[in-house]
Parts: sequence; structure tokens; C-alpha cells
Amino acid sequence: MILGLGTDIVDVERIAKMIADHGDHFLERTFTAAEIQHCQPRREAAQHFAGRWAAKEAVMKALGTGFTKDVGWTDIEILVRPSGQPYVTLHGSTRKYATSLGIGELLITISHTRSMATATAIALPETA
Repeated sequence: MILGLGTDIVDVERIAKMIADHGDHFLERTFTAAEIQHCQPRREAAQHFAGRWAAKEAVMKALGTGFTKDVGWTDIEILVRPSGQPYVTLHGSTRKYATSLGIGELLITISHTRSMATATAIALPETA
């Protein structure tokens, strides 16, 4: 059973501008250290950061919240398995909120071009 569904699309140039204008302050408020470590060394880092931005927004929509005091940017972490498959790890109050909704897993998919990044998240129930 699907408990929530969210999708988002973001302009890569918008994220590149935020990085250029606000640097580490923006990155550290929006992304975890592991996400920064994954994206920053890449040749097209802005595309990867934009993909994670879209993924975090999609997760917020799947939770039914958007950005609130109980759901924060760095409490939603988008990591990558060795196969390249992205996955979601929730932390802090966001994890507690998801648990209160009966959500046990969030599936995520991310895609990007030079100009756009998109992501879709599906919230699934806890398994027994």
C-alpha cells in the first residue's frame, strides 16, 4: 500500500546560483556532510545538488508536509548505494514524524539533465 507520493522538478541553474551566491552556508543548511561529499567533487556538481534538492522536496510532499518545523532539509538525506541507486535516510524529527504516519520506507528516483532535475518519492508502510 502506498501511503504517500511526491514529485518535484527544479531548475539546475537556480541551485547553481544559490551555491554561487551563498556557498557553504547554503550547502550546509540544505545538505548533509555525506551529500556534500558525494556531489561537490563531481564535474557537474550543480546537477547532483539539484537532484538531491528535488528528492528532498519530493519526500516532503510524500510525507504530506512540505517544509515545516518538524521536517527539515538535513533531516532528509539522499544517499547512493554502490549500484548507483539513490535511497532515503530520515533523521531527527522528520524520522519521528514519518514513523507517526506509519511510514517505514521511502523509495526515491532522481533524474537530471544539464538544465533540470526531477525526483519522485513513494512512502511505504512499515513492515512487520
